[in-house]
Amino acid sequence: MRDAVIVDAVRTPIGKGKAGGALAGVHPVDLHAHAIRALLDRTGIDPALVDDVISGAVGQIGEQSGNTARWAALAAGLPESVPAVTVDRQCGSSQQAIHFAAQGVIAGAYDVVIASGIEAMSHVPIGSQRDGRDFLGPSVAARYPEGLVPQGISAELIAAEWDLGRSRLDEFAATSHQRAAAAWRDGRFDRDVVPLKIGADEVRFDESVRPSTTVDVLSGLKPAFHDDYWAERFPRIGWHVTAGNSSPINDGAAAVLITSSETAQRLGLEPRARLHSFAVVGDDPLLMLTGVIPATAKVLDRAGLRLADIDAFEVNEAFASVVLAWQAETGADLAKVNVNGGATAIGHPLGASGARLMTTLLSVLEQTGGRYGLQTMCEAGGLANATVVERL
Repeated sequence: MRDAVIVDAVRTPIGKGKAGGALAGVHPVDLHAHAIRALLDRTGIDPALVDDVISGAVGQIGEQSGNTARWAALAAGLPESVPAVTVDRQCGSSQQAIHFAAQGVIAGAYDVVIASGIEAMSHVPIGSQRDGRDFLGPSVAARYPEGLVPQGISAELIAAEWDLGRSRLDEFAATSHQRAAAAWRDGRFDRDVVPLKIGADEVRFDESVRPSTTVDVLSGLKPAFHDDYWAERFPRIGWHVTAGNSSPINDGAAAVLITSSETAQRLGLEPRARLHSFAVVGDDPLLMLTGVIPATAKVLDRAGLRLADIDAFEVNEAFASVVLAWQAETGADLAKVNVNGGATAIGHPLGASGARLMTTLLSVLEQTGGRYGLQTMCEAGGLANATVVERL
């Protein structure tokens, strides 16, 4: 069986996803193209050799509509002969793009693939694609007659289920900012991030990272999702989830070059990691964000590894409660989790986050000398992806 390897991975700086954000003046196609072009430039690969561009995007409407991957590929200068496709597994979209790319390489359908992701939430606000309409339909409503809930309520339900108090969530969030700030200060993101020129200015850093964030600062924030309706329906909720211990709204893109090991050798490319094992699971759509727990168990089983074999974890910090519940169930050492900070600080540009996490995971393994890394993400609807990579 053929191996799928990661030759390189890059990401843009991550901006605040609102008017006036550092990247808000950049069209999503151009932002996405910047990451793809930088990946091609760094690896020096002939763009005509790319068999496909597989990209994740969640808000596939407006400026991210019409198979945005195709337009980003063309904007990046790839030949018209190179195809592209946009996938949507919600927050895990670009992690799923990585899976599809690697699986295609392993199967022999591809030799060279770009897996990437984009989300420009200043241009396409979260939930835009639903346009206020019922996206569930009557059959889903019949199966769940009590109704499903927004993600913020799911995060509160998880905090209640795992007895995660406000101080615990805030401590985790403050640590995320401190780790990200330290990673920037120490140059640990230098290989990951490709700066972006906007007019006379250059965006180099993640805009949402706040080095001065402390638990005291976070403790003053009000609950973000408190509502009388949900409070009456779920009286066990403690209302501990705030904007400070959740991921912000962001703009960003990332791209990963995946080939077979034979192709890399033939082209004189030096892979950074082997894509070892993959898993995707479905879980309770009410709690919604707990899929990372069974996904981790499933991918470790497929990899033939134990939790103790994993040297670095990237667990997407959609909400602090998600990662802390995952840690409580798996027993993972938090010292190995999101060591360069997570989405609470760095940001969560939805469709780009899977590729962003992979970019970070590769660097962490190289910086620490680790062999195996595990990445997992919760996704709307009660889904989760998990990936194990092996540093080469």
